[in-house]
Amino acid sequence: MPDSTPNSAPNTSAALSPEAQARLIEAHTALAARCDRLEERHRALEAERDHYRWLAESSTDLISRHARDGTFLYASEAARDLLGYAPEELIGISAYDLFHPADLAALLNKSPRIYYRDGFYQQTYRFRAKDGHYVWFETTSRTRRDPASGELLDILCVSRDVGRRIRAEANRERLARVVESTTEFVLFMDDDERLFYANQAARHLLQLPRTGGAARLADAYIEESLRDLHDIVLPAVARYGSWSGELAMRGPQGVVPVLSVVMAHSGPGTESGHVSLLNRDIRLRQAAEEQARQHQAQIAHANRLATTGELASNIAHELNQPLGTIGNYASGALLKLDAGQPAEALRLPLEQIQRQVERLGERLRHIRGFVRKGQIRPRPMVLAEVVDAACRLCEWQYQQAGVDLEVALKAPLPRVIADPVGLEQVLVNLLLNALEASRDHPGAQRVEIKARRSGRREVTLTVADQGPGIPADQADSIFAPFHSSRDEGLGMGLAISRTLMEAMSGNLRLLPHTGSGGATFAATLLAEPDHTAALKRP
Repeated sequence: MPDSTPNSAPNTSAALSPEAQARLIEAHTALAARCDRLEERHRALEAERDHYRWLAESSTDLISRHARDGTFLYASEAARDLLGYAPEELIGISAYDLFHPADLAALLNKSPRIYYRDGFYQQTYRFRAKDGHYVWFETTSRTRRDPASGELLDILCVSRDVGRRIRAEANRERLARVVESTTEFVLFMDDDERLFYANQAARHLLQLPRTGGAARLADAYIEESLRDLHDIVLPAVARYGSWSGELAMRGPQGVVPVLSVVMAHSGPGTESGHVSLLNRDIRLRQAAEEQARQHQAQIAHANRLATTGELASNIAHELNQPLGTIGNYASGALLKLDAGQPAEALRLPLEQIQRQVERLGERLRHIRGFVRKGQIRPRPMVLAEVVDAACRLCEWQYQQAGVDLEVALKAPLPRVIADPVGLEQVLVNLLLNALEASRDHPGAQRVEIKARRSGRREVTLTVADQGPGIPADQADSIFAPFHSSRDEGLGMGLAISRTLMEAMSGNLRLLPHTGSGGATFAATLLAEPDHTAALKRP
């Protein structure tokens, strides 16, 4: 009996041929495979979308999407760190409202500072953060348009904080302006000794064009300084990174002495062998130093003249004694002639007269050399010779005052670096001061001069008296100009003496009071290097 159930479906497979059934199964299989591929592709797209979303949310750059009017459609998590906004707070806000007004005007007017090419924009501008301060952003934008109509759909932006770079560039620009406008001569040189930069002052000095030019190091410095640069300066810069000292540059009116600082370029992006040469014109300084030296020489000369006035009695004695001796021998020679003695008898008095004339000439030359004006020129010299000359100048005053002048130089002493006349002036000042302190002071019977080696390259000469000494509260002021303990004194002797010692790379000081009375002054000088000891050193 047939099934008459109304919901029962007819068995169509029984009506299909085997070939049709096979094609149907194949179609079902292909459809299932296609569905699987679509599902797999969908999962891949979802994974890729999640990956890009993770990248966008993890990036330290602000990634955003905007409508054509600049409204935020999307903002990444970096908005929190860069601007202080939660991403959802920016949605619906126009980015243009947060631009700095000046930078927004540049954007709308398509300033040349805004880069554009093939739908890409790049701009550096200030963007207002949530707390009101502005952040320097560099944003790269990509416009997306409808392929059919060309209508703008949205704008994709990647923005990064470039405040540190902007500030660094501003600092470099300020420094560049300072270097360009400074009066010092600034040069940059490569490893081939080509000057690839010269500031305005250097260009003016070397007659270089503002741009271009093929100047070389040899065009900037005179031959002697160029040799120093090759032999001393550049090797020192290569080893230590910098060097400073005095050189000389070429100028349109002649040589320009300069104080140079040479530094190797260092840091990222610098080329090996590139150096900076900073040169300061020291013509005014040298002129001032020369004027000061001349002024010092004039003061020292005036002091020597004043000292010579104090030595007037010594000069008279120096002249009187040999003249008296000459007169005596001349009288004796005349008496021998009157007595009719042979000419041979005149030999002795005439030889004595000649000897006294030579001695007198030597003493006069010494006094004239002491008074003569001249610059301080330290050189190696024997200390005992200067001490002897100073003592002979003061000997007559000491004899008149009844004060002994004792000299004790510990031998052997090396030669010292000093100017003979300058050191003699210092010693005469100290000896006359010691004599003045010893006059009429009970128990002051002698003044002692001693010298000893006080260091490997140092000799100290002391002058000690037995006078009343110098109060402790005056120990520092006695070297000040115009300070004098005598009513008739000028107060310049010790001040000039200290200046002369310093000009000879030495020093003059008052030694601390020892309780034995009197004052002791110590003059310290550099000693000549002991080459013999150096040769013996293993």
